[in-house]
Amino acid sequence: MSNNIQSVRGMNDCLPDAADTWQAFEAIVCDWLRRYGYREMRTPILEHTGLFKRAIGEVTDIVEKEMYTFVDELNGESLALRPEGTASSVRAVIQHNLLYDGGKRLWYAGPMFRHERPQKGRYRQFHQVGVEALGFAGPDTDAELIVMCADLWRTLGINPTLQLNTLGDYESRQRHRQKLVAYFEAHQDVLDEDSKRRLHSNPLRILDSKNPAMQALNDAAPQLMDELDDEARAHFDALQALLRANGIAYEINPRLVRGLDYYNRTVFEWVTDQLGAQGTVCAGGRYDGLIAQLGGKPAPAAGFAMGIERLLALMEVAGTPLATPVPDAYIVHAGDAAEAFAWQAASALRAAGLAAVLHCGGGSFKSQMKKADASRARYAVIIGDDEAAAQQVTLKPLRGTAEQTRVELALAIDSLKNATI
Repeated sequence: MSNNIQSVRGMNDCLPDAADTWQAFEAIVCDWLRRYGYREMRTPILEHTGLFKRAIGEVTDIVEKEMYTFVDELNGESLALRPEGTASSVRAVIQHNLLYDGGKRLWYAGPMFRHERPQKGRYRQFHQVGVEALGFAGPDTDAELIVMCADLWRTLGINPTLQLNTLGDYESRQRHRQKLVAYFEAHQDVLDEDSKRRLHSNPLRILDSKNPAMQALNDAAPQLMDELDDEARAHFDALQALLRANGIAYEINPRLVRGLDYYNRTVFEWVTDQLGAQGTVCAGGRYDGLIAQLGGKPAPAAGFAMGIERLLALMEVAGTPLATPVPDAYIVHAGDAAEAFAWQAASALRAAGLAAVLHCGGGSFKSQMKKADASRARYAVIIGDDEAAAQQVTLKPLRGTAEQTRVELALAIDSLKNATI
């Protein structure tokens, strides 16, 4: 048996080639969010366990089965690795009184943790980009969140399908809850164990069951849409009108309830059939009661989160290329005087904003040129003692058929910056 220590199951290393792709994706996302007026916020990975119990709901799969929790031995506090980002964002907004002067458009990115069965597109450490619009009540905010997503999908070259539903407000959910309980009580012989356990504590979650044996029963269940009051229905109608006006296609899915208790009114998911069982790539909705629920002054809010691993997998299926960074130059050198000048050249290239890899470890020109080519650099900057004495370098294009040229270092820098050679 090997004594090598392996990574924790479901928590993956991101190696350099993959990290290049992630950075290219993140650059696109940062620019996209900037254009919509969203500002980044960073919250801790560790939070008090009670935050997620209050926000997500104690009778949910995340809290009951999936959270990584432990007791801090130093002070006896129960802590949890964050399973999602909205609760942490709202906690930070309340703690730092960020809404004192009006609504805020915020975003975050980073790792989340859930103890699930690892499979393609579902990991125990996974990464999300989340967007939160806090302090905005209207259906125009819901519509903008969805339009934002559609804008990003076009940039990424993917085409998930939008599913849409409304959960109404508290009173309509209570009416629907009573009808659901009565309906499922009349069919207890069909309920699986999870559904029986949730029948009286959280019957809405039964509609979210992935058990194939439950699907026919859930399809015939009372629909929350029939219990909507006039205000919630008007909100949903206005949202749909805005989506149609902006050319956003959608499907209404009355069984879409989301797996977190804080949602009200609008809920949505972007789904695909190209990633096997893990079809949801982005999901969100409105959560007007959460800020007050966590102790803040009541304020409306809406948002969404997208899974980075799933989006990258979907882009791979679609064949979307991502431009990853490569060095501008790989500096090859041989000889004592050449090595000294190579250090100067590397510093000058970097000071000019160019990415320059200085060869280390010695070796012949031939072996160094092999490494230069493997580095994916655009050019080799070749320095021998003759070049060093003349304060010149030989520029050799490593891509294409152009000829190498010997020039002074300043001209080489200009040529690399302007790609004129």
